[in-house]
Amino acid sequence: MTTREMSGRGGPRGLKRLTDPLTMIAVVVFCLAPFYWMIVSSLRRTNDILDMSPLPRPWSLENYRAVFDADNGFVRALGNSLIVAGLTTVLTLIVGVSAAYALARLEFRFKRLVLALIVSTSMFPVSLLIVPLLRLFTDIGWINTYQAMIVPNLSFALPLAVWNLTVFFRQLPFELEQAAMVDGCTAGQAFRRVILPLAAPGVFTTAIITFVVAWNEYMIAVSMVNEQSTKTANVIVAQFTGQHGFDQPFGTQMAAGVIVTVPLVAVVLIFQRRIVAGLTSGGLK
Repeated sequence: MTTREMSGRGGPRGLKRLTDPLTMIAVVVFCLAPFYWMIVSSLRRTNDILDMSPLPRPWSLENYRAVFDADNGFVRALGNSLIVAGLTTVLTLIVGVSAAYALARLEFRFKRLVLALIVSTSMFPVSLLIVPLLRLFTDIGWINTYQAMIVPNLSFALPLAVWNLTVFFRQLPFELEQAAMVDGCTAGQAFRRVILPLAAPGVFTTAIITFVVAWNEYMIAVSMVNEQSTKTANVIVAQFTGQHGFDQPFGTQMAAGVIVTVPLVAVVLIFQRRIVAGLTSGGLK
């Protein structure tokens, strides 16, 4: 047996063939185990919620019926989350695309410093901004409004959007715009008709990431909104009460968590090809 054959069977290459699938399986299990346990817990009866068996026996839908109880406002909260996340995504794309294109195409002094400052704003912990934002929104009358949640979410999502989109626009040759303008397009028309369609994978990926971040936001929503009719789904789920007002409704919260999470998982699975294309196209010429 040659040295090459030995290295292929029992050497580093053979070990890599063994460890790569095991590593992938371990990562998948680690990521999906909490979601699996949330589903299992949501299907248990209230008396069996502390049962540690891998499958609910017997399984029950009473937790899901309790989630859609008319008194808890969960359906209205889902609509509020959709409004906040949707408007945040649209505004982030409008501002982020313009800012990223300017940073990618224009040459001016302190350009890198501007980009570094934009990215650095996303490094501030949200907990440190709650008090000044609460004071500001109280003075201008924004408490218990959608804009009290959308504006902070916009400030947190914009740095990531600008950074990602700047990379995509830099990969596109400037000659494309020049060719479009030679054919009679203005600079704005060249951007809308040539550059923006080519950057669609990056824009689409940024939109999904922004929507997921805005949908999952909790700290701003629970701090700026007190009215039941304006609360988002995450806040309503955290404030569920038990049958006697002092119980911790784990089963109901798990069922609500499944309902809130499933749309995000479905979106990612449906558009996974576009997401992968958007994440990888920034590194291709």
